Amino acid sequence: MVLSVARLAGNNQTSGMTRLVLRHGLGLLRASHPEPAVAVTTVTVLLAVGVGHRPAGALAVGAAVLASQLAVGWTNDWLDAGRDAVAGRADKPVATGAVRRDPVGVAGVLAALATPVLALISNATAAACLTAALVSALLYNWPLKRTPLSVLPYMISFAALPAFIVLALPGAPAPPAWLVVAGALLGGGAHFANVLPDLDDDARTGVRGLPHRLGAAGSRLAAMALLLTATLVLVLGPPGPPGWVGWAALATAAVVLPAGWYVSRAAQRRGSRSVGAFRAVMLVAVVDVLLLVLGGRVV
Repeated sequence: MVLSVARLAGNNQTSGMTRLVLRHGLGLLRASHPEPAVAVTTVTVLLAVGVGHRPAGALAVGAAVLASQLAVGWTNDWLDAGRDAVAGRADKPVATGAVRRDPVGVAGVLAALATPVLALISNATAAACLTAALVSALLYNWPLKRTPLSVLPYMISFAALPAFIVLALPGAPAPPAWLVVAGALLGGGAHFANVLPDLDDDARTGVRGLPHRLGAAGSRLAAMALLLTATLVLVLGPPGPPGWVGWAALATAAVVLPAGWYVSRAAQRRGSRSVGAFRAVMLVAVVDVLLLVLGGRVV
């Protein structure tokens, strides 16, 4: 009987430890900003296939970009832990105590160190390009997100992303200028859309990037203009006349983006936080990549 109780107690202790590990593991995963990380990685793999990577090359490119995305997400939550707690951000696991701050910071450093190592699987030129994109994104986390230059890291990092994918091909061919320009425009639009749900919380905690200075209405207009222009560059940039796929992508962007803004504004009027605009951006990004994949080889 005593032995049975001891075993039961041991089982309960083991079960409790398992639940604790799972809870902290889930918190660490949520702190990585999984939705944009998965979206950007998926877009990367699709574009890698579109520019001519073999499956192994596309997976290597995707792994390096995923590591960079995890590094940016974890570093963001590590840096913003105090600010998120003050703002009452229930969606931030560090702020709610679902995971401790220190492991998130350590995970961010490890992911940042892994990024150039994984990119070197392709070649040194591509690794240097992705490392520059990562450094730019980390500079957004601190200190540029609080300045009028907050849009620049997004534009630089998003411009470097398709450049990295092309440079990762055998022989490291030069990426076409129109592709890099489209990436920069898409990054700028993503910045304005991503900040929209957090404008009020940011204002209370002293963050005043470019979207905060333009306000909600100005940021919506800036995001829409940048994203539509990015799609237009992808339609008209490649050699030859645009086909029906290109015009269909442009029409989709013209419908999806206003719908995302409408959903976000409706949520704001209800007093709730909405990521409708950012999800619209991600959808347009996927449509743009599908445009490239279906439109033929980029290089």
